[in-house]
Amino acid sequence: MEEALAGQSKRDFTAKMSISSKEARETKYWLRLLNESELTKLNVNSLILDIDELIRILTSIVKTSQQNLTKN
Repeated sequence: MEEALAGQSKRDFTAKMSISSKEARETKYWLRLLNESELTKLNVNSLILDIDELIRILTSIVKTSQQNLTKN
């Protein structure tokens, strides 16, 4: 997400935020696997809730950015 702040254009920003959203979804996948594997006693449920919120935020940013691109 830090890289998106240095985006060279609005289109670049949108693309990088989209990548961030995809990466957050992949992180959720790995957290779920870790949780279901029972290889560790870590409770990742709170992290999964956090990543869900982050995914919602990133998705909203991407949708708004895409809408703004089509307006211009």
